[in-house]
Amino acid sequence: MAAKRGNGEGSIYPHIRNGKRVGYRGAYWIETSEGPRRRYVSGKTRDEVRQKLIRAMADRDAGLVLDDRNLTLGEYLDRWLSDAHRGEVRQSTFSRDSYLVARHIRPALGRVRLRNLSALHIQRLYRERLDSGLSGSTVQKMHHVLHKALAQAVRWDLIPRNPADAVKPPAPAAREMHPLSADEARRLLEAARGDRLEALYVLAIYTGMRQGELLALKWEDVDLNGRSLRVRRTLTRKSGDGSYDLGEPKTRKSRRTIRLSGRVVEALRSHRSRQAEERLRLGGLYRDQGLVFAGETGSIINPSNLRSRSFGPLLERAGVPRITFHDLRHTCASLLFQKNVHPKLVQELLGHASVAITLDTYSHMLPGMGEEAADAMSEALG
Repeated sequence: MAAKRGNGEGSIYPHIRNGKRVGYRGAYWIETSEGPRRRYVSGKTRDEVRQKLIRAMADRDAGLVLDDRNLTLGEYLDRWLSDAHRGEVRQSTFSRDSYLVARHIRPALGRVRLRNLSALHIQRLYRERLDSGLSGSTVQKMHHVLHKALAQAVRWDLIPRNPADAVKPPAPAAREMHPLSADEARRLLEAARGDRLEALYVLAIYTGMRQGELLALKWEDVDLNGRSLRVRRTLTRKSGDGSYDLGEPKTRKSRRTIRLSGRVVEALRSHRSRQAEERLRLGGLYRDQGLVFAGETGSIINPSNLRSRSFGPLLERAGVPRITFHDLRHTCASLLFQKNVHPKLVQELLGHASVAITLDTYSHMLPGMGEEAADAMSEALG
């Protein structure tokens, strides 16, 4: 059958396989380093193929079509990140995904041709990364990035199927919580008195703010007279050099207003005075970015440096167990639940997307849940 050609749609013709029509195919031309090449799209109906052709030729005219004959996975991921992924996700997510590609995926599989990439390649990558000590959670994030990128390659007709579909990523191990007791939390805050970052630890325990939210907090978001602050940004890792920048909060619910206790306001006032003295002492060397918690020259504090140079020594001085900084957030939730604060209020304070997440995370901390359930059933059934 002669190919039918619509207005500007390229050529469309029935797709015959084993003597039977299985749909339609469309063909169009692209320019490559080796000269003109014909590219194809397929679909079940003529209209579906026509729509694909229109999109494909629009991508071609915009310079988005890749010469896929020798295209490597590394080259494709670079184009996917810059042309498709950027702008579709939050900057923090884009930075994280770019880091995973640059640090883990491209070094291992970057030279493999996209058309030759198999599920075995991907499964071996995951196994090697797990054996090297990478967490299951990080490998699962790698899988999410790779699967999403390859799904787009399928939609762009660069590969016939997604090899990541046949790979099962590892399940992330549940992170064990180690919240401090009320006595331990008091000892920690006492050990932090006079510390340059005392107010940071006071805020972390009293409000449960995430580490990235604390290090991205600006004075313009703090109202000491009104005893409140607004969480509007968080720390994000840059994709290029691994340094940090300020980006959007984790979720929509992460944007929140937090009421401050008198203890927190007092700590922040003292901190602001100390910071003003540092700024005056350094003069032109101080690069003021308006950060509440900044390095000695006004720069963003690297979370790794915070943990090793400040938080670790503080734990030793306080004589409390070695915990992660995130355990201060768990400490806040634990102490609130011990005082029978409603889970909805805890959710709003912590900035969880829903109260279900708060309950799933901290249900074991709710006092007397088992006894209350047993007593309720006994009462209901007489």
